[in-house]
Amino acid sequence: MSTKHNERKTEPRLGIEGLSKNYLVRSEAIPALDGIDLTIEDGEFVAIVGSSGCGKSTLLRIIAGLETDYAGRVSLAGKSITGPGLDRGMVFQEHRLLPWLTVEQNVRFGLKTGYSGEVRKLVDEHLDLVGLSGFANAYPYQLSGGMAQRVAIARALVNQPELLLMDEPFGALDALTRIQMQQEVLRIRKAEKTTMILVTHDIDEAIFLGDRVVVMSSRPGRIKRVIKVDLPHPRDRGSYEFVKIRQEIYREFFKEAELPFSYAI
Repeated sequence: MSTKHNERKTEPRLGIEGLSKNYLVRSEAIPALDGIDLTIEDGEFVAIVGSSGCGKSTLLRIIAGLETDYAGRVSLAGKSITGPGLDRGMVFQEHRLLPWLTVEQNVRFGLKTGYSGEVRKLVDEHLDLVGLSGFANAYPYQLSGGMAQRVAIARALVNQPELLLMDEPFGALDALTRIQMQQEVLRIRKAEKTTMILVTHDIDEAIFLGDRVVVMSSRPGRIKRVIKVDLPHPRDRGSYEFVKIRQEIYREFFKEAELPFSYAI
């Protein structure tokens, strides 16, 4: 595997300061995000949860450089993010593979260099990383949903980004495949040591994967609380410690909705 993480001269680090974002709807400014401050350290896995419409996907798109009209500052390793870049890879809820290209070609499409032996080696490494080394010549229609998302992850990682951004990447998968993909992400993280940010509606998923869980309020999105998940891997979803963190997060949602909290969750 690549030695990129041993060659870094500066510590990659995401900084978000005073971030606010409005959308213009019929000449009216609708706030999506308000006063977001967050720092993510090198190698961290941060999961972001919140109700639908709270702006968590907008936040991810700003980090990716896909949204540039906002107030505040977002920086990677001290450098302001002003647009998309190879230092960030993104995986969406849909795999977004090009149906006329093979698996190998889809992964190679993520590279901004010509085809060479070095490129082929890099693509082969990342297909092996996601467990698809035998499917290089397959087409997307020949893959299961989980396999297609693995290809999407390989494509996002092949440029060896500083950040991997994931926006509900397993939302369309069945429960068993989703659990398998969560375990795959942990394995890939251990191998690549890439800093990862996940947006999800699944609180168990956030706790199972994240070093920290960022809980956002309803629109306009603000950070209500950041909860540290100080549990070793592999994590037991039925353990007392896991359930206690789950209850802490649920309590934040119930509090905002002004509903009585039930320990029966």
